[in-house]
Amino acid sequence: MSEVLMSARGLRVDYAGRAGGRVRALRDVDLDIAEGETLGLVGESGCGKSTLGRALLRVVEPSAGRIDFLGTDLTRLRGRRLRRTRAELQMVFQDPFGSLNPRRTVADIVAEPLLRSRGASRAEAERTVAELLDLVGLGAEAGGRKPHEFSGGQRQRIGIARALSSSPRFVVADEAVSALDVSIQAQVLNLLSDLVRDRGLTMLFISHDLGVVRHIADRVAVMYLGEIIETAPRDDFFSGPAHPYSSALLASVPELRPGPPVERQPLEGELPDPADPPEGCLFRTRCPFATDLCRTRHPELREISPGRRVRCHLPLGPVPVSEDPQ
Repeated sequence: MSEVLMSARGLRVDYAGRAGGRVRALRDVDLDIAEGETLGLVGESGCGKSTLGRALLRVVEPSAGRIDFLGTDLTRLRGRRLRRTRAELQMVFQDPFGSLNPRRTVADIVAEPLLRSRGASRAEAERTVAELLDLVGLGAEAGGRKPHEFSGGQRQRIGIARALSSSPRFVVADEAVSALDVSIQAQVLNLLSDLVRDRGLTMLFISHDLGVVRHIADRVAVMYLGEIIETAPRDDFFSGPAHPYSSALLASVPELRPGPPVERQPLEGELPDPADPPEGCLFRTRCPFATDLCRTRHPELREISPGRRVRCHLPLGPVPVSEDPQ
């Protein structure tokens, strides 16, 4: 694994719940993202994927834990130091229209991070904007138009150009292609892949679409009810997931199931209320393999093979005898 660029340790995010209670959206998340890699983050809606992406960028303030970016704890930064560091961190949002100011021209939208974070001159900003619009396939002439004059795929390209304008090292793409038609999705995915390769970007790619993640990610992380429950290299994950929840996710997408054709076995049951999570393993209420141990003991995220970690007492596949919780 390359040098770690972004990491989280014990990261928690709590929101105000009903009747004055607290809802834990992130539960002591530990995560490493290596420089130059694309980590695909998957899970059901409401599991905490977007909250994690926003917390890593300090768009959402963590309630506890540490976020390290190039050796600096982002949770301790304030004021000017935080603004300078944020130039290295950018986000591509799900809604390519709602995330763009409809009153401003594309050139002004793309130039804003460069002017605010990098202190560039107007002439330098104009040159950079023209280069970025060419890079994302729109052409410099697009700079004089406003977002409503573009299609959804073109607006997403504008969002990508804006994210790149401050020359970031780390980008969070939060459901960046889910609102696009399939043919346009492929174009934007190829553009993101090319940018990661050519510019050395590191990316957290958040998606509910496992097919898209398989196309773009180097590694996969799975979230459930605010926890990371599995991380694995992409090919290992798709050839045989180690967590029962991951297996159920893959089984619900027939063309992604590993091995010979089998009867479809979609995930059953509903995601538990985050304000009232189950005791023991959070997945036990939907797991077909749950035991008494799962009801009483919360599993740790542990390494079961090189580069592969799972939060399960009885992971699928072989486990070293010394690691067996029973």
